[in-house]
Amino acid sequence: MIAIVAAMPQELAAILAAAHAEGEVRTEMVAGRQLRRATLAGRDVVLALSGVGKAAAAATAALLAERAEAMIMVGTAGGLGATVNPGDVVVATELLQHDFDARPLWDRWVSPSIGLARVPADPALAEALFAAAELVCAQHRPDLAALGLGVPQVHRGLVISGDVFVATAEASAKLQAELPEALAVEMEGAALAQICYTAGVPFAVARTVSDRADHDAALDFPKFLDGVAAPYAHDLVLAALARL
Repeated sequence: MIAIVAAMPQELAAILAAAHAEGEVRTEMVAGRQLRRATLAGRDVVLALSGVGKAAAAATAALLAERAEAMIMVGTAGGLGATVNPGDVVVATELLQHDFDARPLWDRWVSPSIGLARVPADPALAEALFAAAELVCAQHRPDLAALGLGVPQVHRGLVISGDVFVATAEASAKLQAELPEALAVEMEGAALAQICYTAGVPFAVARTVSDRADHDAALDFPKFLDGVAAPYAHDLVLAALARL
């Protein structure tokens, strides 16, 4: 059983529609969360909407860790890396909570419960997502061109998470200065990563870049969410499942 997780309904909608088309979808309510058991690409999956933010993601991941052998999170992020642009996909090799700071008791960003700042994604799952992302980006180039976006690229590296929507050039520049290796910023992945790491559940995270995490982020995001993020999430998940 593989868990597929997204933060917002639009990010999960196309995946859920594909599950309905493939067969029966059974819904289980657990602690206020809808967990939908289904089949995708011939594999048993459980689909879950985490909600926005680290607390919501951690709570959902904890429920799924008792039911799934692996987790894949998809959705959107703001680009931080100099070469990361809207329409690109970032596959996380490791994740970090950029707003976690327990100094002077522990080093900055280090979570005492796991003794790490950067939580590594499962290499095999991440590789499957990376291969899927290369295929998906190639397929969606005409769609992105119609939206005025450039040729999409796939990146892998550090993804950072925090309970704030980064939407100013100043906030983005601060994160880039503090964590120059970070390629993208979002609000859930590192929390899911910590729960999976603690539970011993392999996981991977892929994020479609919606904006450059600057003053235009709030303006770009709604249009991108419906027009690009949903089909990307669907295609990424199905292509990755086919490779596992």
